[in-house]
Amino acid sequence: MAEVDYAALKKGGFMRQIQKNCFSLRLRAVGGQFSAAQMRKIGETAEKFGKGYVHFTSRQGVEIPFVKAGDIDAVKAALAEADLQPGVCGPRVRTVTACQGNAICPSGLIETTELAKKMDARYFGRELPHKFKIGITGCPNNCLKAEENDFGIKGALHPTWNGDACSSCGLCEPVCPAKAIRSEKKGISFDESKCVYCGKCVKSCPENAWEGKNGYLLSFGGTFGNEIKTGRRLLGVLFNEEDVFRAADNAIRFFEKHGRKGERFIKTIERVGVETLKEALQ
Repeated sequence: MAEVDYAALKKGGFMRQIQKNCFSLRLRAVGGQFSAAQMRKIGETAEKFGKGYVHFTSRQGVEIPFVKAGDIDAVKAALAEADLQPGVCGPRVRTVTACQGNAICPSGLIETTELAKKMDARYFGRELPHKFKIGITGCPNNCLKAEENDFGIKGALHPTWNGDACSSCGLCEPVCPAKAIRSEKKGISFDESKCVYCGKCVKSCPENAWEGKNGYLLSFGGTFGNEIKTGRRLLGVLFNEEDVFRAADNAIRFFEKHGRKGERFIKTIERVGVETLKEALQ
């Protein structure tokens, strides 16, 4: 019997189980979405080659446990019939996660599904010094916990206040979760340094004195595991998708250039210096 290349199998999404010659297959997921036909095929494959169940991972992935080593090629072929592919593990860009964004969610400030597909097409499986996770969340409610990813994207609504239109009703102050707005005798005062860009002031204003522009907030170097780190916000609100990809390109190139084998992105940032990353992002 030929020797099993476990490293190659792990790279291709087949993770070794404690049971001999058994693997849990991680499927490639984009933004947490599979078609109904794909879900049926996943179920059929789990019935035929596994133990009749699947596992949903914490990062929107699906795994089929108890795939035998001798069935790996057959499993790949069966899944390919529904345009399903194995995912990846190890030191490379992982599954791109995303909430449903403004196409579905009333709180959504940005489109997330197509953005996740573009991110996946551009970066998925790219070899890096360590694993690299990308997460997209549609608004500051942060259902996808953007700051727990190496590269996080969060929907934002950048507010501006027009004093001439303001009736001094004061409705915007109590709805601001960050306490960035204070009502005064003539209008309001706004401390943007506290703003979380949720857009509640814009949505609550009866006079349209608040106007908002949709954009993206990015975070860099988040982790969630043995060591929890909150990703750092190093740029202001970005207002077009091209700038988001430019920032992602530069962040990944920074990691490729400066990262050491087995070192997470945040460790590279801390070792090389945040200012060096800021320069790269510019």
